[in-house]
Amino acid sequence: MEQSRPPNELRSQPHESPTPSEPQQETFAEGFSVAGVLTHSDLWACGGCFRGGYLGAGGIGDDGLHPNCTGGAAGYIDRWIFGDNMFRYPTCKEMYRTRQPFDPEGILGTINSIVMGFLGMQAGKIIVFYKGKNIHILCRYLMWAIILGISAAILSKCMRDGGFIPVNKNLWSLSYVLSMGCFSFLLLGGMFFVIDVKGWWHGQPFIYPGMNSIFVYVGHSLLGFYFPFSWERRFQESHWEFLLQNLWGTALWVLIAYLLYRKKFFLKI
Repeated sequence: MEQSRPPNELRSQPHESPTPSEPQQETFAEGFSVAGVLTHSDLWACGGCFRGGYLGAGGIGDDGLHPNCTGGAAGYIDRWIFGDNMFRYPTCKEMYRTRQPFDPEGILGTINSIVMGFLGMQAGKIIVFYKGKNIHILCRYLMWAIILGISAAILSKCMRDGGFIPVNKNLWSLSYVLSMGCFSFLLLGGMFFVIDVKGWWHGQPFIYPGMNSIFVYVGHSLLGFYFPFSWERRFQESHWEFLLQNLWGTALWVLIAYLLYRKKFFLKI
């Protein structure tokens, strides 16, 4: 009969932290998510629209052929489930003069955003598992970027508004998720090389709003629609003026965050 170890001997045993397993693709979860989105987008009828996965804005988009099909199958499913309890002022309303409510964070878009979350988790697992092995990390980021980029190019046929599944941010379409994942891996790999490997840059000026993120978020929520952060656009159908306005507003908040950093003012909860 074996003698049990004394309690103090048991306590003296070092605690072994679990070794992180090699990062694996969340194949089943991602596969079911993507399959669910594609199935609903391709098989559901969109009100009075054609079957086959319409992904347009409706309204005057597509020469006004589908005025009541805002969001395609994604919008139709949300309206069928939630009825009138939906967001009535989507970003496409002003540009395409739509009449249907549409929530860009609807059910199908949420499923695809989960896929984007899995890609982010994969990026983090690569850093954890290959800690200290910079070449391995960079090579895997590059591999993921190539795979996702080629997949997005095939689905969208490298077209702005065309392809099998067009790139659509409001719908979080699969091609949008894959293309953003591609650029995210490239950007993260580039920043990892410049900041962590070479030490050429330390994150300025973006660390300043990051250190005062609550102040910037609340300030933008309260003042973002007022001058000088924004103004009434002259060309309502121009994406370029809207882009310029957002870049200007972002630059102002970065400047404000920098001044607060110099004053050692940080809003915390």
